[in-house]
Amino acid sequence: MRKGIFLLLGSNIGDPAGNLRTACHEIDARIGCIVKASSVYKTEPWGITNQPVFLNQVIIAETEMNPAALLECITAIELAMGRVRHKKWGTRIIDIDILFYGDEIIHQENLDIPHIGIPFRRFTLEPLVEIAPDLMHPELQKTIAGLLTECEDRSLVERVL
Repeated sequence: MRKGIFLLLGSNIGDPAGNLRTACHEIDARIGCIVKASSVYKTEPWGITNQPVFLNQVIIAETEMNPAALLECITAIELAMGRVRHKKWGTRIIDIDILFYGDEIIHQENLDIPHIGIPFRRFTLEPLVEIAPDLMHPELQKTIAGLLTECEDRSLVERVL
C-alpha cells in the first residue's frame, strides 16, 4: 500500500543546489514518485553554526516501502552521493530526513517518525508550511502552520529557488 511521506533535504558543501536535484532524482527513482516539492531555502546552520549556509527543501513522495526499508534506502542514497558522517550537525553533501510517514508514530533506537526536531526548526517548518500548512502533526495534534507560529527558532530561512 502506498504511503505519503515527507522528506527534508539539506546540503551545504559542493554544489548544494545540484545535490538537492540529484537527491530528488534518486528518491524518485528508488523510493517513489515525488508528488510535490517546496521551494529551495537558504538557511543558517543549526547546531554547529561555524559552517557554510545550507540549502533545504521539503518534498512529498509516495512509497510502498515500509519505514525501515525507507530509512535503509535513504542511507544508501546519501552514501552513494558521497555523504560521510563526521560529526552530528556538521557539513554534508546531502542529508535526507524522514519527517512524516503517513500519520504513523514510530519511536525506535534509530528511527523517530515524526522527526523529533520538526517543532523546533524553522528550516524545516518554513518549507513544510509552503506545501502543507494544514498538515496535522500526529503526536502534537497541531498543524504545521500552528507549529511555525509557535516556533522560537529565529534563524535565517530565505526562499531562493
